[in-house]
Amino acid sequence: MELTGAQILLESLRREGVEVVFGFPGGAVIDIYDQLPHYPLRHVLVRHEQGAIHAADGYARATGKVGVCLVTSGPGATNTVTGIATAYMDSVPVVIITGQVPTPLIGNDAFQEVDIVGITRSCTKHNYLVKDVRDLARVIKEAFYLASTGRPGPVLIDLPKDVQTQLTEYKYPKTIKMRSYNPTYAPNPKQVAKVAEVLRKAKKPIIYAGGGVIASEASDDLAWLARALDIPVTATLMALGCFPADDPRWLGMLGMHGTYAANMAISHADLILAIGSRFDDRVTGKISEFAKNAKIVHIDIDPTSIQKNVAVHIPVVADCKSFLTALRDILEPALATEPAAPHEAWITKVSDWKVEKPLSYAQDATTIKPQFVVETISKLTKGEAVITTEVGQNQMWAAQFYAFTRPRSFISSGGLGTMGFGFPAAIGAQMAFPDRLVIDVAGDGSIQMCIQELATAVCYDLPVKIVILNNGYLGMVRQWQELFYKKNYCATCLDVAPDFVKLAEAYGAAGFRVTDPAKVESTLAEAFALPRPVIVDVVVDREENVAPMVPAGKSITEMILV
Repeated sequence: MELTGAQILLESLRREGVEVVFGFPGGAVIDIYDQLPHYPLRHVLVRHEQGAIHAADGYARATGKVGVCLVTSGPGATNTVTGIATAYMDSVPVVIITGQVPTPLIGNDAFQEVDIVGITRSCTKHNYLVKDVRDLARVIKEAFYLASTGRPGPVLIDLPKDVQTQLTEYKYPKTIKMRSYNPTYAPNPKQVAKVAEVLRKAKKPIIYAGGGVIASEASDDLAWLARALDIPVTATLMALGCFPADDPRWLGMLGMHGTYAANMAISHADLILAIGSRFDDRVTGKISEFAKNAKIVHIDIDPTSIQKNVAVHIPVVADCKSFLTALRDILEPALATEPAAPHEAWITKVSDWKVEKPLSYAQDATTIKPQFVVETISKLTKGEAVITTEVGQNQMWAAQFYAFTRPRSFISSGGLGTMGFGFPAAIGAQMAFPDRLVIDVAGDGSIQMCIQELATAVCYDLPVKIVILNNGYLGMVRQWQELFYKKNYCATCLDVAPDFVKLAEAYGAAGFRVTDPAKVESTLAEAFALPRPVIVDVVVDREENVAPMVPAGKSITEMILV
């Protein structure tokens, strides 16, 4: 059967099980769009290409499937670069298809020509420029395989316009094999046995979970381990939801804005089981002071992540779920005959830290605290909503004060810290789960970076809720200026801002504004009950800070607590 390049692309997406494509058309992909109505793919027309890639990213994070983004050449392609880097830093499986000028014009500065393969080389797991239509089916198969296996990540396919119209015999590969790419899933049995031994002997162990736990669907296995050995659990920003917040072993997030208990526990532990995490600088603080007395076990599917930032005593290259399954196979029968050493003194100490300095704030009758808003959202949704965030103070308050109960329910830009991510990511998550409540916790600064996607949400009847914690500042930068730059609030005050209620109504959504603490809960409840997109503009305390906070260059035990 002969097909054109455009038909090959769409037929291959269908065979990969793709249901939704987030995109924006243009001249270099018009042949693909001409064929699109003939295929069972739902196309979501965004209002900016950055929205397309973030939405594909949010869809991937919410489902575990590969997100797909389709844009044209030149500015269409470059508008996705921030989103590609966002997905790359957080190991999210996304396939990006970009149009390109015809092959004879490549390198001639043709209209809307840009070397997107060169531009994205450092922020994609792999990328392709397809010059021969006969290679296209294989390239697509490889792209999906690369994006979703090993350490997941974005893969870009650059498709010239003439390749899209050329005919060739279509045969889609059933499997793919790449000689230079063989990710290790199964752990070395001897290393697993070593881990089991040190875990049973440790007196002050802690589990430090990362996003790899969620990516490998290993949350239940992690919970079994923590409960079987009675080990406290902390997690990175990317791993929130991998362990239920209502379990007494849960310490909260660690690091720069982590809890006192988590930072103290990891600093005093004698064994750290780091699984699917990468010892990011936001977690470790001053590296020479990090966990000085602990033996470190590090499990990661990416061998280059191990020993990169901290010295590791027992390295294990493996998929998190495969490792935890192998560990359980050793521990379960052993624990049946010989229980592990008790950690009563350690658990008591950790519990004391939780009680001694919990996350807190003081809500009065006149000014709304942003933490109160997030806690109210958590109360109303019982921890069951999908929460996306923008980046800044809103992101940290959501991470600290929302009680996540299951994985894939917290979607945020961790590694790159991309303002403007949360709302289009919420659109992607809502496309995946139309019946779930999806809420973007935003700041008044960050929401304006991709606010145009409100038209997308209205167009597709996506009932996404946006809760703006409106303090009239670029809050996190202002907080740094207050604490470390003598309150020199340079370029962080957003005195001129849109009326978000009118803005919502202008797009065809609903808008609410809250200024009274007594009306926060009832307004949020009313907004969440509406079956349409909603903005809730909550006017909060202008100079409330995120605490705890570890100053740059300091140890994570040197927290600013108030």
